Amino acid sequence: MSTQQPDGRVRPGIADRLSRMIQLPTVSAELEQRGHEPFAAFEALLAELYPLVHEHLSLEKHTDYGLLFHWKGRDAASDPVVLMAHYDVVPVDESDPWTYPPFEGRIADGRVYGRGALDDKGPLIVVIEAVENLLAAGFTPERDVYLSFGGNEESFGTAALAISNAFRDRGITPWLVVDEGGAVVDSPLPFVPGGAAMIGVGEKGIVTLRLSARGDGGHASTPPTLTAVRRIARAVNRLDPSTFRARTPKAVSRMLAQFASRTPGLAGFGLKLLSRMPAITAAVFSRLGGEPAALVRTTVAATMQSGGTAANVIPSQASATINLRLALGENVDGTVLRVRDRIHDPLVAIEVVDGSGPSPESPTGGAQWELLEQALSVSHPGIPATPYVMMAATDSRHFHRFSPAVYRFAPLEMTAAQRAAIHGVDEYVEIDALARGERFHRALIERLG
Repeated sequence: MSTQQPDGRVRPGIADRLSRMIQLPTVSAELEQRGHEPFAAFEALLAELYPLVHEHLSLEKHTDYGLLFHWKGRDAASDPVVLMAHYDVVPVDESDPWTYPPFEGRIADGRVYGRGALDDKGPLIVVIEAVENLLAAGFTPERDVYLSFGGNEESFGTAALAISNAFRDRGITPWLVVDEGGAVVDSPLPFVPGGAAMIGVGEKGIVTLRLSARGDGGHASTPPTLTAVRRIARAVNRLDPSTFRARTPKAVSRMLAQFASRTPGLAGFGLKLLSRMPAITAAVFSRLGGEPAALVRTTVAATMQSGGTAANVIPSQASATINLRLALGENVDGTVLRVRDRIHDPLVAIEVVDGSGPSPESPTGGAQWELLEQALSVSHPGIPATPYVMMAATDSRHFHRFSPAVYRFAPLEMTAAQRAAIHGVDEYVEIDALARGERFHRALIERLG
């Protein structure tokens, strides 16, 4: 689909523009191999595709990868809105069987395929597309609007942190922040009918730990009782799913209450009971494992191990990297103490590589939440705004330190298979979903007054 511009020129459709974005391999974890050129090319592409944005909005660079656009509204005294996204993507395993090459940006079957289609160039394009279209119509928002686009979110870079620090240093407190996160899903639970717009009102924290140990090395034919490798393996094994106590955030109880109101029969009655009994919910969800368990407790995952140089040599040192996602209500220091207590081995050193605590929960009432509901009623009629806890880390975590209303929501329909393809194989987005996503952001900006 193409659109007619005010000067009569035909503008290529949103699918074509997203395809061109995907063709730029902005893999932040591979900067040493690929260099900065794809990121500079992406910035130039934005200027080419969105001339009105670049004409009417000011642009600041924060680090080499943070782009902050400022659209002045009618009421300069009102606190602004920040719409966020990131344009970097995760690496691709070349041995994975993609239907179409991951950086080709193939348009087929009403879809756009490629790395970043959902995470996060698709959510980015519907934001900037909405602004370009509103500018073409001569629209000015009631309050200031900022577009905050980061280029190193996937590698936990500092672009978004630098942007949020600039807000805080200038004494600017955003009235509303919207970043990636939840999506529009169908049947959010197996027995809950209809769709839901899952909006992350809170975000789990993230901590990376490195466990290391030393021991006697030597020939593998005469191993000591407890080698460095075995000591680390034992420590990792002790960090099982029960390491942290399960607790139910308020957002999960609100989610269950909403699902109960639309679910008939015993299933609805059971959801209603769970919404009122957080201790029982925590116990049930933790036993279910997977995503339900991750909603109610801190998760622990060993992601990397190292030690040894040859098959017949016992190494004198070994290490493992542990990734923890902190449940709401936890903190970094308490988490490290719990890990140390659970490992119960003074010869295993624990190093905090990086860490940030979970966010507070943003409200599910008030003007900001109502604005999200109003925008949804335009873009996705009949789909309710549903609170939940975001389990992954987003750039918006840097704003929740001082902004009271931070929400994680990409207004795109995503099936379970699509969500599984994020960071995986055959990532794609429906072109119709992009159109509705643009309509969401346009409606949100139009209703800021």
